[in-house]
Amino acid sequence: MAKLREIIVSTQLKERLAQGHPWIYRDRLPREARFETGEWVRVKCGGWTGFGLWDNKGPIAIRIFSQRQLPDPRWLKARVQAAWELRSPLREQNCTAYRWLFGEGDGLAGITVDLYGEYAVVQTYMEGASVLLDWLVNALLAVVPLQGILWRTKHLENFESENPQESKTQLLWGKEPKGDITVKEHGLLFQVNLQTGQKTGLFLDHRENRRFVGEISQGKTVLNCFSYTGAFSLYALRGGASHVTNVDIGKHLASVADTNVRLNNFDRDRHNFVTADCFDLLHRYAQEQQTFDIVILDPPTFAKSKQNRFAAIRAYTKLNAIALKCVAPNGLLVSASCTSQVSPEAFKEMLATAAESSDRRIQIIHEAGQPIDHPVPAAFAEGRYLKFVVGKVNQIV
Repeated sequence: MAKLREIIVSTQLKERLAQGHPWIYRDRLPREARFETGEWVRVKCGGWTGFGLWDNKGPIAIRIFSQRQLPDPRWLKARVQAAWELRSPLREQNCTAYRWLFGEGDGLAGITVDLYGEYAVVQTYMEGASVLLDWLVNALLAVVPLQGILWRTKHLENFESENPQESKTQLLWGKEPKGDITVKEHGLLFQVNLQTGQKTGLFLDHRENRRFVGEISQGKTVLNCFSYTGAFSLYALRGGASHVTNVDIGKHLASVADTNVRLNNFDRDRHNFVTADCFDLLHRYAQEQQTFDIVILDPPTFAKSKQNRFAAIRAYTKLNAIALKCVAPNGLLVSASCTSQVSPEAFKEMLATAAESSDRRIQIIHEAGQPIDHPVPAAFAEGRYLKFVVGKVNQIV
């Protein structure tokens, strides 16, 4: 093994690093700093020491993995085991799909692992992570028997982008699933495709938010925008919604949503799927004064960098303002955002602005972030990307 090289960084970073922030941005390093992608480096900062992986692409140059030792297979297996134990409540609730490893949240920066039954989907967000794959595969198999381990590469700094075109999937170990597989979440069945689906097949971070929607749907009409394969809708139907309308522009999603409805033996007459642009359809519904008791907005990310933050807020404002006009009197707006560049406070400010422009007021009755399988280190605010707000929509009095 080559000698471990060192880098000394500004003492201005010491407090954040000592608290556990896992990133060192390239623009905070000396210009002459040069290492190989995937090379372990010892980081020194005014008496603080850490061990990280270097990456030559993107604004993040070093991701810190440990403050105690140079990571090795035994160290990595301990991280995987700890993450497995943290998710035990989900297994006790008979959930067979969840995020087993959440990158920085579980001490393995730039890497996520999603479990779907007997298959694991590894996703990497930096080129340097490839040096850990052999260790990771062995660690996963040491914890639980699997049929196959897939690898989806993204090499993006915004680790919550949903665009499947920005990634490719290959087999790391075992065998690939033959087509779609079925997983269970809080008693509901979902059909997922691990090779071509958005994220890694299902939006796992909204699991508890979906369950909340089910709890407030009794007797309600529901409009589920950006519905993908209808996950929110399944919970609404189980919760007793009188009717659910799914809207998404994606091709072939209507058939998958219909399959999910049939898998769960729901009345197919209680739901329909409209393949359309959500902005356009909401405009039309607003003009026609067509309203719903609950309107759900879970759009894709509107910003992949800090430079796009204000454009994202404008887009969210426009979307929510239109949707508010489609909420029945005393109805509910369910609004979500996976854009990490928009903070929870900024998101709520956006909702207030959207309400004002629509001559409405929003009374927040529920607010949530990420579930147990998407933990966020206290020192890593960037990891808190998900916003989920449920508000009662009132007329201005």
